[in-house]
Amino acid sequence: MTQLPPPAATGETWTGARWHDVTDSETGAVRRVFIWTPPGEPPAEGWPALFMTDGNAVIGTAIDAMRAQACYPSGANVGWGVLIAVGYPTDGAYDPFRRSWDLGPPPGQTYPPFYDGGEPVRTGGAAEMARFLLEQVLPQAETLAPLNPAHRGLFGHSFGGLFALWLLFTRPGAFSHWIAASPAITWEDSFLLQHQARFDPGPHRPYVHLSAGEWEGARLAPFQEGAADAAERLTEKEKTRTIAAAQDMADALNQLPGVAADYETYAGENHMSVLPVAVNRAIQKVFALS
Repeated sequence: MTQLPPPAATGETWTGARWHDVTDSETGAVRRVFIWTPPGEPPAEGWPALFMTDGNAVIGTAIDAMRAQACYPSGANVGWGVLIAVGYPTDGAYDPFRRSWDLGPPPGQTYPPFYDGGEPVRTGGAAEMARFLLEQVLPQAETLAPLNPAHRGLFGHSFGGLFALWLLFTRPGAFSHWIAASPAITWEDSFLLQHQARFDPGPHRPYVHLSAGEWEGARLAPFQEGAADAAERLTEKEKTRTIAAAQDMADALNQLPGVAADYETYAGENHMSVLPVAVNRAIQKVFALS
């Protein structure tokens, strides 16, 4: 087993999640890992678990969604489970620079800095993130609560959704449930489709849920219509095809033996507002009782 470096810092969020600033054993990068464990005794097979990217932005929503529904299982069809989210040592919801590297699958590219004088933005570090998630975060979570190895999900939004799908195609046995919200499928010339074309689930039987907000299709959101950048936004929508690309992927995955995939559009949501809705749906999908 990998020797886990001691946390650089630890603490607790107001929602009750413990966080640990964990040093990557190979690169030295520090990421903040949030872990929330449910009340009560674990099942004999261990708790089901949901792992999430963009931890700073999602952990509070995930905990509240879990607490509000799992306490009323017959009405919500949601059971208790462990929540694990990987983020960064920042007070912000995101670290755009670091997530670009961590969630961008290889080989990646280099882009202009986010701001004048900043470092160039790089993608392509997803293999590092996957190793960190599976070889450090997972064992750390297992020291805090027994986990069911046959029932664990991965959630990602946008770049996180891209990361989740890439990991599905390259390590299909890593998780049982794969939740990709507004995934950046067409990013970097749709290279993800090459992975999809070679995808073989083997003996694994993954469940895949893809989704996007209503205003991630070909139309502008009502509040964007008539804006100065409306034409530019429409041109970008033609390139990203978030809804269409996700629908097409769900349809294609459903044709593979052993794979169950579906797609959902969230009414009235845009690329950013969709996040809490998608996190809640991840809770409902991964921790469904029937």
